[in-house]
Amino acid sequence: MGQEGPPARLGLGCCVLLLLLLLLRGSGSPRAPPAPRRPRPEGPGPAGERDPRGRAGHQRYEAVKKHLAAVTALSKQYWQYLACKVWQEGCEEEKEEQREPGPSPGWSLPLVGQDYLEILSAWYCSFGKCCETGDCRIVNNITGLEADLSEQLHGQHLAKEVVVRAVQGFLQSPQPKKALVLSFHGWSGTGKNFVARMVASHLYRDGLRSDCVRVFISLLHFPHYKYLDSYKAQLQRQLSETLQLCRQSLFIFDEAEKLHSSLLDAIRPFMAPYSNEGQADQQRSIFLFLSNLGGNTINEVALDFWRAGRAREEISMEFLEQRLRLELQEPAENSYAHSHLLRENLIDFLVPFLPLEFHHVKLCARDAFLARGLPYSEATLDEVARMMVFVPKEEKLFSAQGCKSVSQRINYFLP
Repeated sequence: MGQEGPPARLGLGCCVLLLLLLLLRGSGSPRAPPAPRRPRPEGPGPAGERDPRGRAGHQRYEAVKKHLAAVTALSKQYWQYLACKVWQEGCEEEKEEQREPGPSPGWSLPLVGQDYLEILSAWYCSFGKCCETGDCRIVNNITGLEADLSEQLHGQHLAKEVVVRAVQGFLQSPQPKKALVLSFHGWSGTGKNFVARMVASHLYRDGLRSDCVRVFISLLHFPHYKYLDSYKAQLQRQLSETLQLCRQSLFIFDEAEKLHSSLLDAIRPFMAPYSNEGQADQQRSIFLFLSNLGGNTINEVALDFWRAGRAREEISMEFLEQRLRLELQEPAENSYAHSHLLRENLIDFLVPFLPLEFHHVKLCARDAFLARGLPYSEATLDEVARMMVFVPKEEKLFSAQGCKSVSQRINYFLP
């Protein structure tokens, strides 16, 4: 939806202001008491004792004029408040007005009026952009994120806990020292992209379509090594523009293991500790790196726990992250080992995604049926899960593709 023009804003503003004044009638704005009528003198009387009509009329005129000036000032205050909340315009003017005394004592923006304006501005923002920066469409619904991860992300107790706590702590911190950097690791189909999309949808009303969210796919956006210098300049420019546009930004790098180390080093300044104290308030950013690196190490740990008769929920973050970090730091042909991400501790959490077992695949199949409004049975879910390939060859414990392609498999069961 495009930016609203002045005529549209004026029409909306008039309608909203009229509705607001009707709602506020008698709810917060004081009314001037009617002036008592004085009986007219029946006789001429002495010239010095009677009330001249000219003087009385002038006084009534001044009282009405003062009353109308106060109403006009209050209406202007409501309009400035609404324009600031919706279009981010006139905010400085509103602050100046608040510092200056009003035209008449007792006339101010009632609390109930602010409540109505909050409701109206939220209603308007639900239909489209309401400011140039996109910040007014930030929702940061951590409660919803935690609930949806618990219901829809299967077999990933570590990822659920780490993501929710890390994002919540970062957003609630009054002075974070740096950007939040999370690196997701695990086999394909274990939920890395799913969690990234869910984070975007619960932090921003527009999800991945938000102007404050940028998604980069290595082989799609940076396919040729001979253009690395051009890619570096382009990437840095896009990050800078997003940070200038939005006070809170989210950057997602898919297939991060295929990013050249020079590209990772190019975005290093954006993840480094903030250079000044006010930068944390002006530019908060979250980086999510999605990678298949470390998947074998994660799977070995899960398999060892299973062979020892221990539940996968007993796998601790401290134990698995340490093993994962050691693998990523090995001198191998991967971008992480040759970049500053690990050497300078710029990654706050290495988030492991465990391999999925048979009953996890069944839950993914159930979700796919429910999402399409299709009926299913336990037998149907078992049949969908059996269509997947399971490894190792002896145990056949983990789905080689995770839950990827499950939604396409249910097409075989359509009438």
